[in-house]
Amino acid sequence: MTDNARSHTSPTPPVTLLGAGAMGSALARAWLAAGHPVTVWNRTPARAEALAAEGAAVAASAAEAVAAGRLVVVCLLDDASVGEALADADLTGRDLVDLTTGTPAQGRARAAWATERGARFLDAGIMAVPPMIGKPDSGAYVFYSGSPELFEEHRATLAVPAGARYVGADPGFAALHDVALLSAMSGMFAGVLHAFALIRREDIAPTDFAPLLVSWLTAMAQLAHQTAEQLESGDYGKDVVSNLAMQAAGNVTLLRTAEEQGVSAELLTPYTELMDRWLAAGHGDEDTAGMVELLTGEAS
Repeated sequence: MTDNARSHTSPTPPVTLLGAGAMGSALARAWLAAGHPVTVWNRTPARAEALAAEGAAVAASAAEAVAAGRLVVVCLLDDASVGEALADADLTGRDLVDLTTGTPAQGRARAAWATERGARFLDAGIMAVPPMIGKPDSGAYVFYSGSPELFEEHRATLAVPAGARYVGADPGFAALHDVALLSAMSGMFAGVLHAFALIRREDIAPTDFAPLLVSWLTAMAQLAHQTAEQLESGDYGKDVVSNLAMQAAGNVTLLRTAEEQGVSAELLTPYTELMDRWLAAGHGDEDTAGMVELLTGEAS
């Protein structure tokens, strides 16, 4: 039976996986547990030994692994590693899914590279850490973008390790969604660190403070919906509760408190300075959504 025939007729089609690091191993185990034949390759063969003991076939080379089946999933260190691993592989007729973390531009370039070699392509962004993979109730999911036909054909297989969310035919969109969410997370963690720094020298237990912090951030995160509506409509004054002028005035207290507590304000000042710039441009009665124009260079 040919590879193409197997991919269409088997309820648990074979999967080739390049990369047996922490995330790759978690993905392989999820597919193995679901009954999918898995062929794995790793640059350091010893790392694939544990997967072999659990039923995976270990290929001697990336090219050999690619030849084992139609669906080829790549989960390596970076985009350069993908190119190096697949340099000698015949990708003709293969469906290549790249779960390697990268940028939107890298996703688009890799899609063109794969197409030139006769493969269909999906780029992906994993919104999970390895312990969440293969656990339906963990909330883990993966963004996919690129060939819609590839995604539809392999949707069930791709959804085994984590939820599968298709975000568009543009191969760069998966990475863009991934990085946008991670960037928001980074900003949140910056605020979390600053908050803990403020109470650091006081008789306030971090474990007592943490539930208050989580509850507050969860409630405030809902305002992202309002920001989205303002950005889509272009009406930055729509449904404003606390306008920019009020928020900027409140920043004085935030910065003064940091100084009193002996805490560096370096995690706050980039944002407060951006607010001051937008306020000086005459947007005091609006919400903060319009500050996006300062970040994108749209503001005159």
